[in-house]
Amino acid sequence: MNLLLVQDSDFLPDGTVQMTGRRAQHAREVLRAEPGETLRVGRLGGLVGTGEVLENTPGLLRLRVSLTDPPPPRAGVDLLLAIPRPKALKRVLPAVAQLGVDRVVLVNAARVEKSYFDSKVLAPGFVEELLLQGLEQARDTRLPKVLIRERFRPFVEDELDAIFGTEALRLLPHPPAPQPLHRVGVQEAPRVVMAVGPDGGWVPFEAELLEAHGFRPFSLGPRILRVETAVPVLLGQLALLREDTARTA
Repeated sequence: MNLLLVQDSDFLPDGTVQMTGRRAQHAREVLRAEPGETLRVGRLGGLVGTGEVLENTPGLLRLRVSLTDPPPPRAGVDLLLAIPRPKALKRVLPAVAQLGVDRVVLVNAARVEKSYFDSKVLAPGFVEELLLQGLEQARDTRLPKVLIRERFRPFVEDELDAIFGTEALRLLPHPPAPQPLHRVGVQEAPRVVMAVGPDGGWVPFEAELLEAHGFRPFSLGPRILRVETAVPVLLGQLALLREDTARTA
């Protein structure tokens, strides 16, 4: 945990912050923070800064906070993600929060098991906790928005434009594609939507429907990656390409 996230409900009438539970336990048992020391803090959805420890007793942490700086810049990326195995999703959600993804739509697909929709990992509280863990790691404060859609075709045909907009570059990681990421114009795109399929990939109908709605296929190379590996690799490659373009501009 590289940042203690403060929520509105943590503020006391005198302006100080009081934390309990996991955050207070981390400050006491891992950080071993003593009164007078400062910790990195951020307000959920707001600024980051420091918190002076006023009290750190078992189960309770009280801080005087000063929030002055913006969180890291956004990645300008949204994800359309076929719901992976619950164990994989528990890894993917913190990763997308760490990497600054704005929106994630978890969608059904032909190779998605129906039982995945009954997993406790999809419960709103569980999803939020995983995202918070990612923010704490990255010293970010802005939660990605996560939506769940159980019908693939109706989502693509009826909702995709409204949720993701029509101006973003739409990309389809797809092993059969002949061209790599750097040849699909991603360097100049201010915003990107990435459609990542399940383990085993999108079936032909799904890939064709996505292409018909503007998604441009590209390949990550000859290796076939699991979803929990592919997502951070894709986001990392995208970030590097944009950084290279910015340096040479």
